[in-house]
Amino acid sequence: MEPIRNYVNEEVKNQPPIVDVPKKVKKRKKKKTWMPGLLLLTPILLFVFGFFIVPMLYILYLSFIVTDDMGATDAVYSFQNYIQFFTDSYYLSSLWITVKISLYTVGLCLFLAYPVALTMAKSSPRVRGYIALLIASPLLVSIVVRNFGWYLLLLPNGTINQLLIDLGLITAPLKLLFSEIGVIIGLSNAYLPFMILAIATSLYNIDPSLEKASAILGASPLRNFFSVTLPLSLPGIVSGCVLVFSLSMSSYVTPALMGGANVPMMPVVAYDQINNLLRWTFGSAISYVLLATTLITVIAVTRGFELSKFKEVFR
Repeated sequence: MEPIRNYVNEEVKNQPPIVDVPKKVKKRKKKKTWMPGLLLLTPILLFVFGFFIVPMLYILYLSFIVTDDMGATDAVYSFQNYIQFFTDSYYLSSLWITVKISLYTVGLCLFLAYPVALTMAKSSPRVRGYIALLIASPLLVSIVVRNFGWYLLLLPNGTINQLLIDLGLITAPLKLLFSEIGVIIGLSNAYLPFMILAIATSLYNIDPSLEKASAILGASPLRNFFSVTLPLSLPGIVSGCVLVFSLSMSSYVTPALMGGANVPMMPVVAYDQINNLLRWTFGSAISYVLLATTLITVIAVTRGFELSKFKEVFR
């Protein structure tokens, strides 16, 4: 008989030796992997740098200049604009009104948005699509047009006051226009879709089996909601609140049309300082105070939720 040959050992012996790749070659290959992506991002990075970062830095530079004439050569660099803002009761009250109205807007949007988002999450995909279409349809109309519609509704002789008088609920027209209530209504109407979509996205990610398991263990529908659904939807609630708060703090059109001079919110005050009074430097300082207030509030709220007893939800 022919002896059995060990073909495996022969194949191993016939294989070419493994050559170690130099480290320099490996580094070059890594560079080739991220260089195409960087080249693709170059246009958008240049756009962001030229149309966002550079203007913001220029406004920051203007906020530290104290001068009556922008073309003057005797400009002084100091914190005088910021000192003037924080020592004047009018501007401090404007900052407080802006924060207060933004918080009221967030609360009203959250109160109205959560039932709609929960209905979308419990509905079939077809019904969910129809509801999403209805929610997004107001965004196709200009905010100015929608504000003018509310302007006509909130007039002293408008539809809302006339309806309340006809029902016998009031005897004299309510002051809904050029008031904080009118601004809150206008802002809520503008930013309610963002809150609904943010909460609905979070509700879609909740596993239905968790609610079923809670019901099997004896939890009532109300206990099921507060113990399972609401905590797991907190990321969507926080993101929606942050989005609506940021948009409300920086809104100009709605406060200008619905509030006017009676509701001096910070964007309207900054616009008046820059365009009407031609105080560019002080208006720039007001803009950065508004930006800093928004960032501090948003960071404090998000970090507070992330470090609370629901921190497992935000992981």
